[in-house]
Amino acid sequence: MNLDVTIVICDDSVLIRKKLRGLLEELGYDRIHEALDGEQAVAIAREQRPDVVFMDIVMPVKTGIEALREIREALPETKVIMASSVGTQSNLKEAIKLGAYDFVQKPISAEAIKRVMEKATGRGEQ
Repeated sequence: MNLDVTIVICDDSVLIRKKLRGLLEELGYDRIHEALDGEQAVAIAREQRPDVVFMDIVMPVKTGIEALREIREALPETKVIMASSVGTQSNLKEAIKLGAYDFVQKPISAEAIKRVMEKATGRGEQ
């Protein structure tokens, strides 16, 4: 199944990127790009014009909040989903204010990814 959705996964942890890519591929998504920091995520987003970006909040070089701000300015149609671990909830308020579409809690579960992708792509049960 080839779902016509372009996704960027941005996380400085290779393990989290790998897990998230695996979950998305199981759901039928195959146009997936990876970034290891916010700066890379912004560059890839500008080039690929993704439908959905999964964005870690705490990263080196450029934080998820800074990258979210730049992606929303450049690509207002792109849905940015913040990935948050315990202890970064205060950043979520800022992310929502800046236009984050949704958030998922780490450790990321298959159910959470399925739910947020159905919502973001309009493929869920209405």
